[in-house]
Amino acid sequence: MQNTASSIDPEEVAKFEAMSAEWWDPNGKFKPLHLMNPCRLEYLTTQIAAEFGRDLAAPRPFEGLRILDIGCGGGLLSEPMARLGADVVGADAAPRNIPVARLHAEAQGLAIDYRNTTAEALAAAGEQFDVVLNMEVVEHVADPQAFLTTCQMLLKKGGLMLCSTMNRNPKSYVMAVFGAEVVMRWLPKGTHDWSKFITPDELYALIRGAGLEPVDRKGMVFNPLSWRWSLSARDLSVNYATASVKR
Repeated sequence: MQNTASSIDPEEVAKFEAMSAEWWDPNGKFKPLHLMNPCRLEYLTTQIAAEFGRDLAAPRPFEGLRILDIGCGGGLLSEPMARLGADVVGADAAPRNIPVARLHAEAQGLAIDYRNTTAEALAAAGEQFDVVLNMEVVEHVADPQAFLTTCQMLLKKGGLMLCSTMNRNPKSYVMAVFGAEVVMRWLPKGTHDWSKFITPDELYALIRGAGLEPVDRKGMVFNPLSWRWSLSARDLSVNYATASVKR
């Protein structure tokens, strides 16, 4: 059986736990995620709807789908998925994130199963999901290949994994590390380790190595003039997301 703590990097968990109380402050340390969230949700909902034949115009289009939000933080993605009708499990290795997420969901009248646990522990317990959201997590784990293999184990046959991370190149260092941490001061220094960033081709290779089939990838591009994020089929130079399926 796989070591239930194999992909966890304690230093990375501690970074985000220290910021846990600020998850829902749109002007706090998670401001970049709040700004990016509409773009992330556009990608996620479009891919899920296409894979499972759902109509996003319906009142609860994801009814009947079981979704795992791994590395859920304060619930910025778990809550929209629950509003769309999904049965959501939000998992995070940082203990202090979970009470924040639970309290916010309760205040919104949302029933979300938040757990202080890891992907490995869920897989060891035999948990299975239609969709695994693996957003901005893979660059923070100790062993990306082991982690993605565990995510594959958590998917039902025909299931969908949505994974986002950051490309590794000079531009991503300037934008995601120097820009966000030093110039804009959106994030504490040291939040991101540029050496752990993963190129799109590297991520596709890791996904295939985990036993999944990549089916899509798109860039998420920030426009400093409009102060908005948008999806791009061509520009994967900094932030990007992928979709892969378990055949």
